[in-house]
Amino acid sequence: MTFRWLAGKLAAALLTLVFVLIFNFFLFRVMGDPTTQLARLPRAAPEEIASLRHSYGLDKPLLGQFADYMGDTVTLDLGISQRTREPVWNEIAHALPWTLLLVGIGTVLSVLIGAWLGVIAATRRGTRSDSGLLGFSLFTYAAPEYWLGILLILVFAVAIPILPAGQQVTPGKEFDSWLAHAADVAEHLILPVATVTLMLLGQFFLIMRSSMVDVLTEDFITVKRATGLPWERVVRRHAVPNALLPLVTISAIQLGAVVGGLITIETIFSWPGLGELTYTAINDKDFPMLEGTFLVYSVGVIAANVLADCLYFGLDPRVQTA
Repeated sequence: MTFRWLAGKLAAALLTLVFVLIFNFFLFRVMGDPTTQLARLPRAAPEEIASLRHSYGLDKPLLGQFADYMGDTVTLDLGISQRTREPVWNEIAHALPWTLLLVGIGTVLSVLIGAWLGVIAATRRGTRSDSGLLGFSLFTYAAPEYWLGILLILVFAVAIPILPAGQQVTPGKEFDSWLAHAADVAEHLILPVATVTLMLLGQFFLIMRSSMVDVLTEDFITVKRATGLPWERVVRRHAVPNALLPLVTISAIQLGAVVGGLITIETIFSWPGLGELTYTAINDKDFPMLEGTFLVYSVGVIAANVLADCLYFGLDPRVQTA
């Protein structure tokens, strides 16, 4: 039963990935020919344009281009960046750890803080604490991520200059050890992580609060309280584990929204991750780079959803017996 369920999930993920590859290929072909920018230059010779089209494989039939694209993608050959003339995968591999660091810390903090505040609000439903936390979460949920980032920069880097406004390290600074380098990176990471955390906090809080309110009205909670267990133990040992299940699923689904927000956040803070790489590629119409980053984003979302399904399967006995 477990193997069949897992095989079904992996097969669905593989089919989704194939669709993404097909969509990714045709999307950027529809957007235009990257050599058209060179063709607009008055001194661009026809031989230069023809050579550039040949180097990108654009002189082949469409099916031939698609076959080459699929074969190259399997070997992680994502082409050459039009802007830097460097392999796309090399640039993505350099930027990916910075994005994973930012997303990982921001997501973990938002889930932990959102779940904790959601439990507090649900157990004090109707009080001033509940109303205040609800208002704060709705504010962070509705606020655009770029506005939150700019606000944090204005407060903590301009008005009260205690934190750096951008980049991942202090420019031109030499470090005596890796520990000093890590401390400088951590200092530059505070504001971007705070922006990601605030961007996600509201939704996680609202989901946890709603889930906790529903769980606290279940019959098994009434039975546990009737046995004389302390209220804090009932909440901690029985209500919270059951209320966390929806949070597992939404954490993976929310990754798609994180991707969109990261482009803005990393650009605002000059953070050298996939978001800034994508923004630069959009401005320069670097189609090979856009293809590569779009593929990485898609693979990340698909993998996160499969992981969420596996976690849900392990946490919820009702799924295992379905």
